[in-house]
Amino acid sequence: MAINQIPTGSGLEEKAVTATRVASKESVLWPVLTVVLMVVGYSGYYLCRSNLSVARPLILDEFKDLDKAKIGLIASVATVLYAFGKFFHGSLADRLGGRRLFLYGMVGAVLFTFFFGLSSGLLAFGIFWSANKLVQSAGWVGMVKMTSRWFSHKTYGRAMGVISLSYLFGDFFSRLLLGQLINHGLGWRQIFFVSAAILGAIAIPCWILLRNAPGDRGLPEPEAGDKTLFHRDRPHKMPLGQLLKVLFKSRGFWTVCTLSFGFTFMRETFNEWTPTYLHEVGRLSTGDAAQASSLFPLFGGFSVLAVGCLADRLRNRALLITAGLALGTIGLLLLGLNLVTAPMAIVALTAVIGFVLIGPYSLLGGAISLDFGGKDASATACGWIDGIGYVGGILSGYVIAEVAEQAGWKSAFLILAAVSALSCIVAAFYRKAETA
Repeated sequence: MAINQIPTGSGLEEKAVTATRVASKESVLWPVLTVVLMVVGYSGYYLCRSNLSVARPLILDEFKDLDKAKIGLIASVATVLYAFGKFFHGSLADRLGGRRLFLYGMVGAVLFTFFFGLSSGLLAFGIFWSANKLVQSAGWVGMVKMTSRWFSHKTYGRAMGVISLSYLFGDFFSRLLLGQLINHGLGWRQIFFVSAAILGAIAIPCWILLRNAPGDRGLPEPEAGDKTLFHRDRPHKMPLGQLLKVLFKSRGFWTVCTLSFGFTFMRETFNEWTPTYLHEVGRLSTGDAAQASSLFPLFGGFSVLAVGCLADRLRNRALLITAGLALGTIGLLLLGLNLVTAPMAIVALTAVIGFVLIGPYSLLGGAISLDFGGKDASATACGWIDGIGYVGGILSGYVIAEVAEQAGWKSAFLILAAVSALSCIVAAFYRKAETA
């Protein structure tokens, strides 16, 4: 009798059927659980990231020697380190695995957020906030690496669409919760302590249950794509210099990096300054402005879901990016030309801008990074795309603060509109190259 033949009606047959069913359930359960843990975990990151934006008006009220430009400088310096961390941690995730990087970012964020809550003064704020952003830069590339191993290349758009909800709904719920705590009388220090405590609690199940790949659970890995920049090569066996050389030779890769620069500049401006803008221009209270600012990432989350599904169906990611930037330019011009002045209309328009920009933005550091790098170099590709993007994000701190301080918020939004328009032109060229 052949080894793979089992007598009909035997106990061995029943055991084989049971084992097959268990394996089938596990092949569905573990990928779903992995996504849930990554989404909840990275959402928790935002409690220790959005808290400075939410608490900024309270900090400015307490420390009279600080102004928007100085605290914007803290944000910009921290973003420099965040961008640097993307380059470094991306390559590290491809070598060490995504789980280690993801957990390292969580634990580091908890520690440095707690220390920030204990500190006072520009120097201490700058040191602890910069350290916080540096370690947090490991989180996203760690998730991208795990996604490349747990999911088929045919579902990258949908998988990354769901996972991208983490930074959008995480931002939304963080602002909503922290804004509510401010309305109930908590000071900025308590806001930081609460943020650190919640993320610390979230880190425990992530540490226990997350794994790098299906093989760590005894499950088969999904099929890999054959249309990456590396084709049939095995980039995990390449020296880092050779791997980067392959990426850097791609014109499409640099075009996506340019788009990431523009998108991240716009997104980080909204992340950093929306509560302050709504408080000063929209005349909302500090707590209400914090909660209203949560609509930008909330509607961005709706957009990510829609774009993620469309990206896999249309197979034309460049078209979605171009359309989003064109609509975003119109919305930013409405704010920059002061054509929308009613407080609730301003809030609604910021939500619309989030919807048209964030979905296309999520493709750059998600599905497109996976397309470029595949299973073995996805985190490196993502690290560079996101890292160059956050070089643009540096401008969202000090530069936008200076413009808003000296020339007003209208000028700041006109700058954003110009960046969106230029990015739209780049995206149009990218679309032409992709369809050629």
